[in-house]
Amino acid sequence: MNPTKLVRHGQMLKVRPEKIDEYVRYHAAVWPEVLRTIYECNIRNYSIFLKDDTLFAYFEYIGDNFEADMAKMAADPKTQEWWAIMMPMQAPIATRKEGEWWAEMKEVFHTD
Repeated sequence: MNPTKLVRHGQMLKVRPEKIDEYVRYHAAVWPEVLRTIYECNIRNYSIFLKDDTLFAYFEYIGDNFEADMAKMAADPKTQEWWAIMMPMQAPIATRKEGEWWAEMKEVFHTD
């Protein structure tokens, strides 16, 4: 059996300035169903940081099919409900790739 490869992800997104407090309140009590789906989709060590109106997300992916796991997450009804609340509070960055909401960042350095 091959060990699972851990892949680190960094992502950026904007939060609308008038929605920052609400966004922070929601994330102080993320719904358990959403947290369970994140875990079931092989995401670990997930953090979101805020600076001014910029969000930075970091997570580690331990699965073997990222696209399938993200599709599974997107199909989850409770996650869809969560996203329906979050997305109006957010604004994608202009330089994101086609189809991205959270703009994926390139890892340029890591040390353990």
